[in-house]
Amino acid sequence: MEKKTCLMLGAGGMAGWWIRNAFPRFVDRMTVVGLVDIRENVLHDSGNLLGIPGSARFTDMEEAFAKTEADFCVIVTPPWVHEQAVMLAVEKRMAILSEKPIADSWKACTAIYRAVAAAGLKMEVIQNYRYEPTMLTVRHILRSGRLGRINYIVGRFADDYRRYGSWGQFRHEIPHSLLVEGGVHHLDMLRNLSGGDTALISGSEWNPPWSSFKGESNALFTLTMTNSVRAQYEGSCNEAGVVNGWHREYYRVECEYGSVTVDSDLVVRIWERSEGRSCKMTEVPLPNPTYSGHLWQLDEFLSWLDGGREPDTVLSDNMQSAATMFAAIVASGDAATVDVQKMVQAAMQV
Repeated sequence: MEKKTCLMLGAGGMAGWWIRNAFPRFVDRMTVVGLVDIRENVLHDSGNLLGIPGSARFTDMEEAFAKTEADFCVIVTPPWVHEQAVMLAVEKRMAILSEKPIADSWKACTAIYRAVAAAGLKMEVIQNYRYEPTMLTVRHILRSGRLGRINYIVGRFADDYRRYGSWGQFRHEIPHSLLVEGGVHHLDMLRNLSGGDTALISGSEWNPPWSSFKGESNALFTLTMTNSVRAQYEGSCNEAGVVNGWHREYYRVECEYGSVTVDSDLVVRIWERSEGRSCKMTEVPLPNPTYSGHLWQLDEFLSWLDGGREPDTVLSDNMQSAATMFAAIVASGDAATVDVQKMVQAAMQV
């Protein structure tokens, strides 16, 4: 397996997590040859950690792409920077691994998809929650057929971010804060578990009067999937009671012969009832994969670059999740049911 070279866009915050926790696990398969961040102190702290020479540290992204030769780039920047980063990568014909969401608007997502598809480049979008042991287990149960056909799915995320800045200051300032920074994960998970894409979505996002957010921090949406599965999404950044925070979201999948649940205790449970009998509950042991979450996706991305299997969350697939999120925003604003597949089909015409 040939060692790959990487241009890293971002050096602090979540990018700092990548640099300190993800990249060291793959030093035999990749090396960072360029680093970009507009904050010089963060840039140099992470640059020193990676052992990158000063000449390969950049505060200007255009300069970084112009002066760096790399096999791929990793984009860990605010969403409104993603479009520029992808377009620069396309010009240099670099493969792309990007944090979600694809971009900060559906128009930008469309532009990114068309540019990457026209160039024939590989691009994967991070949806790390698919690859936690709990969610891998729930999906395996559903795909095994043990519970028969899926009827509907309920997903819940609720955390206490009532204090300003408790979820990172910028999230308290941006519009559609819950959907853009959280719902993009949860709506993708509903797709992942259902086995279908979103056909229709309706519902609303809002901001309660006591919220510390400027943008919408609560959401309730109903989805109809292309395989006729229904789904319900509940999200709140103002939870003062029962919490289902990050990595501890609640999912319940109701099926033909029973149901499967996972809650904040991270226990996957199967509930089965024979006709006329009491309900039997079984706790399902979790796997212990070599990699999970972000590490799973970095591993599969590097393997893909070497000719391995195409990952599930490639750009063309993730356009479905991004469309669901942006359609939710439209559905709320227009008090309407939005045809998500109509959006996707129009956007993905190259």
